[in-house]
Amino acid sequence: MPREEPEIIGDITDIEIIAVNLSIRELDRLRRQYGGRRWRKLKGKANVIDEYGNVVFAEIHWYQCHGIGRREAKIARELK
Repeated sequence: MPREEPEIIGDITDIEIIAVNLSIRELDRLRRQYGGRRWRKLKGKANVIDEYGNVVFAEIHWYQCHGIGRREAKIARELK
């Protein structure tokens, strides 16, 4: 069962593409679970509420597909 996504506060900045289609390890699962064809894994920085209820500035990673949107966001690491 996927864990709960962090609540993102404000805009995501410094967005970069990490992987596209076949270079995504979870591609088969993403297509089975959500559908879609052209998946991307992205990263960016944003203020988020972590699992303890604290607001932190963090690097977040997520999957995104045209027509489906952002899925499975997670906090990769907290930033200072």
